[in-house]
Amino acid sequence: MNHEGTERNTPPGADAAPGTGPAAPLTAAGPVVGTGPDETVAGTGSLPGKGSVSRAGADAPVPGKGSVSRAGTDAPARGTGTGSRTGADAPAAGTGTGGGPRPRAVVVGGGLAGITTALRLAENGVHVTLLEGRPRLGGLAFSFRRGDLTVDNGQHVYLRCCTAYRWFLDRVDGAHLAPLQDRLDVPVLDVGHPRGPRLGRIRRDDLPVPLHLARSLATYPHLSLAERASVGRAALALKRLDPADPALDGIDFATWLGRHGQSPRAVEALWDLVGVPTLNAPAPQASMGLAAMVFKTGLLSEPGAADIGWAHVPLGELHDTRAAKELDALGVRTLLRTKAERISRTDDGRWTVDVPGERIEADAVVLAVPQHETHGLLPEGALDDPDRLLDIDTAPILNLHVVYDRKVLKRPFFTTLGSPVQWVFDRTDSSGLLRGGPEGPSDTGGRRVGQYLAVSQSAAQDEIDEPVAALRAKYLPELERLLPAARGAGVRDFFVTRERTATFAPAPGVGRLRPGARTRAPGLYLAGAWTATGWPATMEGAVRSGFSAAGAALSALGRRHDHPLQEAV
Repeated sequence: MNHEGTERNTPPGADAAPGTGPAAPLTAAGPVVGTGPDETVAGTGSLPGKGSVSRAGADAPVPGKGSVSRAGTDAPARGTGTGSRTGADAPAAGTGTGGGPRPRAVVVGGGLAGITTALRLAENGVHVTLLEGRPRLGGLAFSFRRGDLTVDNGQHVYLRCCTAYRWFLDRVDGAHLAPLQDRLDVPVLDVGHPRGPRLGRIRRDDLPVPLHLARSLATYPHLSLAERASVGRAALALKRLDPADPALDGIDFATWLGRHGQSPRAVEALWDLVGVPTLNAPAPQASMGLAAMVFKTGLLSEPGAADIGWAHVPLGELHDTRAAKELDALGVRTLLRTKAERISRTDDGRWTVDVPGERIEADAVVLAVPQHETHGLLPEGALDDPDRLLDIDTAPILNLHVVYDRKVLKRPFFTTLGSPVQWVFDRTDSSGLLRGGPEGPSDTGGRRVGQYLAVSQSAAQDEIDEPVAALRAKYLPELERLLPAARGAGVRDFFVTRERTATFAPAPGVGRLRPGARTRAPGLYLAGAWTATGWPATMEGAVRSGFSAAGAALSALGRRHDHPLQEAV
């Protein structure tokens, strides 16, 4: 959940259990955070075939083979060959607003890191070509069509402290489509308690830090009085840490928690409840440095820092459609279905990027692709030890999607204890389930009575390759145990999306492996959530990496610019 990490070019699709679709079959209408689900659908619901473009919220024509150039949202996608189109009001390629030479840059990768880099460079007078191997922008946080539904590949959230991602939302005019809670409020349902299910809440007041969480902790029913007191002491100790201290990166979070009196129950019911979805690893497998950054920034910096936000529209509307519109307005040449094949330095110190059928010249190149792909494109000498990139491991996220024939959950989301289910979100409205279609019955007022829930399972190494039928047999009874209203409800569809390399693994020692934006090769820069942002593999980290790469490139190109975040000035 809330991840933007490694990326691959796989076709959109989703796993589905054969024969387990809705009574009224879904018809084709066209995959938190990137890769598409790794396998095509088996069972109900047909998906776009090879070569199709899935654009949530837009009826874009299907392009043919070859690279595709993005223009405005109403412009047709190009077919065979490499094409480009600049925004109508953008300066002509090769000229600046003052008539002088305009520097050129190529950004390789159209995830959040690459989009951010391209926006920042173009805003500051650089002529940008953005390359993306998929038929869409957005990286790991994307949407796809499944029958009449628009489905996010996974549940992605952000926090109020995620100032870079909030900049991104504002920049694409999408902040109102991904609102934040008024104040942090997380329902936590424990179904493993000997005396039966109990509901607790993690919520905050408007008091100063750390008193903003004091009342919630004092009344949290999932910990004993002694455990609550020990959590408070550990939080105060954590607040004194410097997440950038290299020594913290060398130990795991569980070791630190143990040294500070945290019981296994406290780790399960509080620390991992927050840490697993944000770090994509349980405490024994997480760097203490990254854990300190998450908890200190999210829970202990200011009262509202951990308020949760999430998209109330398909992610493709924000990260593809609206992002593309802003890129087009700046004159960015966006080539979809186009992968960089080779990057090389010219005799005059500039760069060339080879793509199928074209060689693009540039003054600067930014690699905003996963670490393994970056390793394959790096020219010799660009990093002191490029093989260290291959030592940055990856971690998976599994997402289960269930469409019921009735409403079974009243809350927008909840998380659990005593169950393999981690986080459950209601995605009914954003998916379009309530806007009509043949999926099922309606009540007497013509309103749809179904509900679509997304179950987000982070750190899913043990289940990422489980067959759909096995996951269905395991998780549908669990949802019935958690949600009494689901008992006896019809399941119109059950499918799975898998992100096998969703994020970089936040293991102890990973900090020394993450490179900065600059390389040893002048004019070549790196971006991506896996680079040295100080953050785990989140959408926030991806956008911040774009700021860093663009800032480094603009400085080298002699372009005056301001950092977009006030806090970083």
